[in-house]
Amino acid sequence: MSVEQGELRKDKESESFGVQAETRDIFTEDSLDPVYRAKARILNDALQEIGMGKYQWYLFLVAGFGWLSDNLWPIVTGLILTPVVNEFNVLGPWLKLAQNIGLLVGAAFWGVSSDVWGRRWAFNITLGMTGVFAIAAGGSMNYVALCSLTAMWSVGVGGNLPVDSAVFLEFIPASHQYLLTVLSVWWAFGQLLGSLVAWPLIANYSCPTTVPASPCPRSSNDGWRYFLFTMGGLMMFLWVIRFFVFNLYESPKYLMGRGRDEQAVEVVHKVAAYNGKTSNLTLEDLQRAGKLVDAAVDSMDTSALAAVRRKMGMFSDNHVKSLFATRKMAWSTTILIILWAFIGLAFPLYNSFVTYFLATRGANFGDSSTYITYRNQVILSVIGIPGALMAGYFVELPYLGRRGTLAIFTVLTGVFILASTTARTSNALLGWNCGYSYTSNVMYGVLYALSPELFPTKDRGTGNAIVATANRIFGVMAPIIALYANLTTSVPIWISGAIFIISGFIALLLPFEPRGRASL
Repeated sequence: MSVEQGELRKDKESESFGVQAETRDIFTEDSLDPVYRAKARILNDALQEIGMGKYQWYLFLVAGFGWLSDNLWPIVTGLILTPVVNEFNVLGPWLKLAQNIGLLVGAAFWGVSSDVWGRRWAFNITLGMTGVFAIAAGGSMNYVALCSLTAMWSVGVGGNLPVDSAVFLEFIPASHQYLLTVLSVWWAFGQLLGSLVAWPLIANYSCPTTVPASPCPRSSNDGWRYFLFTMGGLMMFLWVIRFFVFNLYESPKYLMGRGRDEQAVEVVHKVAAYNGKTSNLTLEDLQRAGKLVDAAVDSMDTSALAAVRRKMGMFSDNHVKSLFATRKMAWSTTILIILWAFIGLAFPLYNSFVTYFLATRGANFGDSSTYITYRNQVILSVIGIPGALMAGYFVELPYLGRRGTLAIFTVLTGVFILASTTARTSNALLGWNCGYSYTSNVMYGVLYALSPELFPTKDRGTGNAIVATANRIFGVMAPIIALYANLTTSVPIWISGAIFIISGFIALLLPFEPRGRASL
């Protein structure tokens, strides 16, 4: 197949699954290596030719473990907070602070390392790291040990989405990129799983809290430890499936970006064979791809060594600069950072205060309302599942797309948070929070998919790391605020709702609409 035929075939396939010419030109000469861009388009053709097959569906399963973990563990710390505080007689926000610091470190480290050492190792390590430290945390003898181990398991959790979203996006054909949004259904399952398992363990094996400051010995308060052992064991089981059962190939685009064209072609053929198909991609197709660039860059060295050199210096500012290389790219990256940062503050700010705010409405852990508390938590978790599924539908609507869906449901999330402050009964709070659970799951499903779509593969790990780090930095502020603020007031909840509404309007400022575009 000649280069010209390949380009012609690309144009025809672009028409067949709706790739828009305007969005194909996002990554210009100044913002993306022209040799890389030409090769990435050929790999996109090859993946589209293979189609959505068995390998990609299995990857949907194992990548979903990362989404599950990302939502499960923040829920875990919230569920164990009350019995831990009762047993150790300490300030609860320190546990949340330790968690958010770990998430911050994990997002920065694993996101960038996946661009340096490859997607495969980061993908396979994070779940195992989470499981090991969570099991160890279950045996904590004091609050300092628990907070330290919480930070360590959170380092593993923090790397899940920056890495897993890149892995999944780089193996699926353009016609099925909406599945990156649908993956958020695993996020909802994580919340549901945590609620269901915590219900019998924490509710039945925790100190009663009807008497303020009453003694709470470990012998009467092992529920949270049983919970950590169970959840940590689950992570180890999921890690075994990832590491020993499913054989993840290294991303072909990552390999190509590092000058390892032969290995990239080999991976494409392995995926095709796994799906029971064949691929027409050859090494010569990629080697000739440099000829697709303009004459102005014909003198560029396209050898493997030169490609590697262009990808070296990951920890220098070159990789970050490429995300801001043009005015439009800089605007897009900046808006994404702002969105992730604002939502990173609003979401944990609400969660950090809502437990105490709900307590003023009669929902207390450990007393006669425990059944109602866990029942409501399970209901909210179930409500989030259709939200995650519907996100995949909304983002493909012609007049809505990723940008419109994100804007609408971010605003609605803020509206439901503000409305919840008007509740005076447990059922009223449940009703408002059901709306919040649904809209926030749509919002997060779109946000987690939109960001990697707007970063080219060679910078995707770094881009994901930047926005995730912004998210975690602002997330650290919430427990710090909780340490010094009046926890019974509704003011932080009002602030959280307002931030979500403002973020929804900011989302409309994104310059690119990824719907129908093959990710590079």
